[in-house]
Amino acid sequence: MKRTKINDLFRGDLLGQEVTVMGWVRTRRGNKHVQFVALNDGSTIKNVQIVFDLQDFSDEELKPITTGSSIKVDGILVESMGKGQSVEVQAKKLEIFGTADPEQYPLQKKGHTLEFLREKAHLRPRTNTFGAVLRVRSALAFAIHKFFQERGFYYLNTPLITASDCEGAGAMFQVTTLNLNNLPKKEDGSVDYSADFFGKPTALTVSGQLEGELGATALGAIYTFGPTFRAENSNTPRHLSEFWMIEPEVAFFDITDNMDLAEDFIKYCIKYALDNCIDDIEFLAEHYDKELVDRLKFVLDNEFVRLSYSDGVKILEESGHKFEFPVYWGADLQSEHERFLVEEHFKKPVILTDYPKEIKAFYMKLNEDGKTVRAMDVLFPKIGEIIGGSEREESYDKLQKRIEELDIPMKDMWWYLDTRRFGTVPHAGFGLGFERLVLFVTGMTNIRDVIPFPRTPNNAEF
Repeated sequence: MKRTKINDLFRGDLLGQEVTVMGWVRTRRGNKHVQFVALNDGSTIKNVQIVFDLQDFSDEELKPITTGSSIKVDGILVESMGKGQSVEVQAKKLEIFGTADPEQYPLQKKGHTLEFLREKAHLRPRTNTFGAVLRVRSALAFAIHKFFQERGFYYLNTPLITASDCEGAGAMFQVTTLNLNNLPKKEDGSVDYSADFFGKPTALTVSGQLEGELGATALGAIYTFGPTFRAENSNTPRHLSEFWMIEPEVAFFDITDNMDLAEDFIKYCIKYALDNCIDDIEFLAEHYDKELVDRLKFVLDNEFVRLSYSDGVKILEESGHKFEFPVYWGADLQSEHERFLVEEHFKKPVILTDYPKEIKAFYMKLNEDGKTVRAMDVLFPKIGEIIGGSEREESYDKLQKRIEELDIPMKDMWWYLDTRRFGTVPHAGFGLGFERLVLFVTGMTNIRDVIPFPRTPNNAEF
């Protein structure tokens, strides 16, 4: 008989019918007449209760059913008289796929800390919390593709191995096939990369943006959605060494178009999650963040405030609030400053624009004042910056000058400058760290808990 997923049992149209369910046992309890097993198959936060009448099943048959074991049950779906569930399965036939020794299975029915579960990342998706987080993550990934595809954007795959450092920060993971214990050397003692696989130094990408710009200046509007890597030694609840980025890039767009797109995009994703994952979101709200649903609706119900960096700094300076990090014009704003503007001053999401050129990337379009660039950061409650973007510098001369000012090695990026030589156009785009979005929508507080297998300094397990 064909398997029925547990989430389909709660639709109401299978009552009285024979069903086959398969999943992992969460709990088992009962008495000498009847045994109740809570079964979950990952399709929903809800468990289905399986009822074993002990006139039909022996103790010996049921003995291997312990927390963590996997079973198949054929039975009849009936209305449940029990509290907390609408339906249950009256078991007629049992098959045990795999057992789980209660002395060794680490996810027994008790509260586990998130820190403990990080050490059991191979099993933590079976918990209610991580099942919920991963279902929300999957729905958001689908929503991202849906949003852009519905608006005529093309999905562009940019390289994971690259010779260019988009951010100019140098925090990249090197990719090499050279024998690190016996590196080939040139006469001057430097490493001879001509012997390496690609014939020159290469690294894992920190962003697909530069290649995304190439796509936008041919296809009009593209988006990337793929893994990116940062070799920063940042042990914080907001940083990962491997994470996923969404980077739309659009030709003939200015900074205002870019802000409109960012606001529409993030609201669309949040609404999609509320419409399609409400059971999981309500579970996470109940256990981790009572204000979660209200905060998500707050973002949907409010127009984002649009504010220049200079005005934002003035508000912060005049607030009288004691910040850990000092505020002054030219400072790179910290999360505490961003959250103050959002949570306390405006009580709305904020888009900050026109940052000092010294604290932003080389490719951002210079304003007429010569001091600021057409950058934009979208700031959210509890998170701070969730999106960063800009109108790009389309002038060859201005871009070349900025590259020289910053002494950025461009020998491998002639192709990027070429887009400004041949049919250059105004264009803009932004980047959203996917895990930051999942963090916001799930109410989790540590970014390590919204990706299946986190990669952080000194941690590449599983």
